[in-house]
Amino acid sequence: MSNVENNALLTRLALAEEVARAGGAAALRWFEQRDSLVVETKHDLQDVVSRADREVEQMIGQRIREHFPDDGFLGEEYGLQAGTSGYTWVVDPIDGTSPFLNGMPNWCVSVAVLHEGVPVIGVIFAPTYQECYVAALGHGATLNGKRLQVDPSRTLQNHVTGFGANSYVSPEKVGEILAALLAAGGNFIRIGSGALMLAWVAAGRVVGYYEPYMHAWDCLAGYCLVKEAGGWYHPFDTTGERLLKGAQVLAVAPGAEADLKRIAGL
Repeated sequence: MSNVENNALLTRLALAEEVARAGGAAALRWFEQRDSLVVETKHDLQDVVSRADREVEQMIGQRIREHFPDDGFLGEEYGLQAGTSGYTWVVDPIDGTSPFLNGMPNWCVSVAVLHEGVPVIGVIFAPTYQECYVAALGHGATLNGKRLQVDPSRTLQNHVTGFGANSYVSPEKVGEILAALLAAGGNFIRIGSGALMLAWVAAGRVVGYYEPYMHAWDCLAGYCLVKEAGGWYHPFDTTGERLLKGAQVLAVAPGAEADLKRIAGL
């Protein structure tokens, strides 16, 4: 990476952390008055959204455009605005909207930056925990400034695996996956925010995270974090319209990689 490319990366990294923290602060204010929010549904009755999601995304998008007007921007609520710089920001303003609206702490703001389709920046801020996960390609991953490195001794059998699913995945398929996980000697946890659980892979709190169908705004920041912490992720196709489609998501520490790839059919 040239000095120019590195400077471009680090400048965007600073902004990514700034907007994730600002978005998280705004979301936290809504969280504290969540009873005033009108809840709407999208894909199904479990797929919810509120004014808080939309306002946080608008605020983050506006700040990014002020600094990098030529960059692309993809947000969960307002879709893709193409850019010309080769960089695209991918933002989920509140990942874990259902926990958010129901008063649970398991939600976060997720900000990723792609360069030529590769996740080169990932910032995930969880305001209720006051935890900020930050990563950039070639610069490692941190949690509140402390370096993250996955533990290669943790396996499917001696640790817990994060799992998520939604109505895009059949109940039968969910049952098959969890049965295979348990049969292999593993166990699982689900908290309602895939982005946050990917950050937890980087932090070593779970050994891996698998979701059969997930969108780019949910996973790309976490993917960068996991890679920079020494883990592996299943590539997400970011070419053209594929960036807007859901895909299979897996990120894992080395000790559980073979088992989880087998369970995921990879």
